[in-house]
Amino acid sequence: MTEQIQTPRRLILFLVIITSFINPFLGAAINIALPSISQDFSMGAVGMSWVSMAFLLSSAVFLVPLGKLADIKGRKQVFLTGNIIITVTSILCALAQSGGMLIAMRALQGIGSAMVFGTGVAIITSVYPARQRGKAIGITVTSVYIGLSLAPFLGGILTQYLGWRSIFYITVPFGLLVMWITLKYIKEEWTDARGEKFDLLGSLVYLLSMSAFMFGLSRLPDSSAIVLAGSGLIGLVIFIVMEQKIKYPVFNMKLFSSNRLFAFSNLAALINYATTFAITFLLSLYLQYVLGLSPRDAGMILITQPVTMALVASISGRLSDKYDPRILSSTGMGIIVGGLVLLTFLTSQSSICYLVINLAVVGFGFGMFSSPNTNAIMGSVDKKYLGIASATVGTMRLTGQMMSMAIATLILKLMIGNQPLSAQHSAAFMTSMKITFMIFVILCVLGVFASLARGRAHSG
Repeated sequence: MTEQIQTPRRLILFLVIITSFINPFLGAAINIALPSISQDFSMGAVGMSWVSMAFLLSSAVFLVPLGKLADIKGRKQVFLTGNIIITVTSILCALAQSGGMLIAMRALQGIGSAMVFGTGVAIITSVYPARQRGKAIGITVTSVYIGLSLAPFLGGILTQYLGWRSIFYITVPFGLLVMWITLKYIKEEWTDARGEKFDLLGSLVYLLSMSAFMFGLSRLPDSSAIVLAGSGLIGLVIFIVMEQKIKYPVFNMKLFSSNRLFAFSNLAALINYATTFAITFLLSLYLQYVLGLSPRDAGMILITQPVTMALVASISGRLSDKYDPRILSSTGMGIIVGGLVLLTFLTSQSSICYLVINLAVVGFGFGMFSSPNTNAIMGSVDKKYLGIASATVGTMRLTGQMMSMAIATLILKLMIGNQPLSAQHSAAFMTSMKITFMIFVILCVLGVFASLARGRAHSG
């Protein structure tokens, strides 16, 4: 352990905080800019959603293989490479001349994000002892929510006054700072699985299957999408069978079959993100198309949820070092259910005050859930699995976010089609939003039971 503390823990935490801020900022700030991007590139509702989903899809499918690669080759190396990719693609996104180019660059950016998120929490867990881990993870999760908090506000101001491209330009200095500090001061590599052979075949089967499943999911209800999603699911079953037969699997399935805490905590995370991520996407469209607010004003309202998350997450992280994470996170998810129920009653005449209260309720529940749940997952595995555990947390998050966007996009497509949104579609949009939130309520109730089913606290 002594050689892993050569770099001050606080400096490592600082780097992870910056990257934990930038990645969600890039994702969430784009949501507020989607109407402007749609106008510039004449994109319909589905094309617009793909500016967000391309990033999520590539992040989700690459997280597990890159997390395992980090365990073998070194977490610092993968972390640094990811930040280089994010910085370069931010510049290229800002220079995009078409919707297709922007979506392609967002997909590449997602690979960089997978490298960063697949290593960040693992590095934190490597350098902090169990008694301080919840606090460190809580601070990291808080930085994620600060990024989410500032994204609608700053994204709205940047879009309104400097154009949507400025959202990408503003992140470049942060990326350069992280690269400089990592190269100059971070000496450790954290290769707890050094010597293991990388499972290239398993990684390819996983990448292809996960891509087919997620891409098919996003294009429902087309018949080709059903075939694609079904093929992806079959491929994932084949992948699970393969991984149980080799010595060094890219994804050790025993973590799920023999570790109840790990399995149910990840299932709870998947459901949690699947029921909350599209809230910002839908409400951004609601505020701008139905209520006629500017991007800046819409952003100032949407800031409520992530600000509340940020305030609660650091507190719940500290509490999870002392109390059972199962109770904390299950309570948080129960609060989210209440917030989602309130959102189903939104109308075109609802007051801003009502919406702000709803967002605060969801944010409080999310902040109460996330830090204890992540602490429970990371504390339940051996050190050599920290990279894959961190990647699994990220995969559940991104897969859940992708599912959330897929559900929202599917309902929008069924109600409105693929035509550009406008005020004349407000009635159909309101119906689709209500249906989506009702689906989220049902899923989130199931998530409460998954969270409770994990068993008692980890041993730390």
